[in-house]
Amino acid sequence: MAQRYPRDRFDEIPDDLHRVGAHRAPRPKGRGWIAVGWAALATVVLIGAGVFGLSLVSGSISFHASPNSKGGPSSATATATSTPTPTVTPTVDPSLSVNILNGTATEGLGAKASDVLTKAGWKIGAIANADNTNVAKTVVYYADPAKQAAALGVAASLPGATVQQTQDFADTGADLTVVLGSNYTG
Repeated sequence: MAQRYPRDRFDEIPDDLHRVGAHRAPRPKGRGWIAVGWAALATVVLIGAGVFGLSLVSGSISFHASPNSKGGPSSATATATSTPTPTVTPTVDPSLSVNILNGTATEGLGAKASDVLTKAGWKIGAIANADNTNVAKTVVYYADPAKQAAALGVAASLPGATVQQTQDFADTGADLTVVLGSNYTG
């Protein structure tokens, strides 16, 4: 026969515990919000990383400062002796292609510039509108320093144009890119 033991404090279970098994305790209040908080934090981190990655891929963010950028540390240092800067003579090179982008709201300005450059001996690659229609100055862009003389030649054909070296238009396939500004009237 089974032996009976006297009742002690371990035989009485409080009514507010709602135990299912011997080792389960009640869940603390608000514990579900911890999981929601971690999930929200992970979502924000993943979205931020995705936006940063897409910005890097699209070229919106660059870790390489251009020589004309403001605010970065300057790599140029002044020297005590000055060396004469060689002057570049503007040339016309019909083997180079020139893209023309109209940076103004004036329709047909790209075609007028194309006519001027064609008469001057340049080969026109493409004529299109620029992303921005309120460009103030006409600029001839070149990527390769060896094409600076040709860029100066294009600028000489377009009154008020200046030249600038940049890699922004290097992937267009053209050797030189002209962005027409409001200072060019055709």
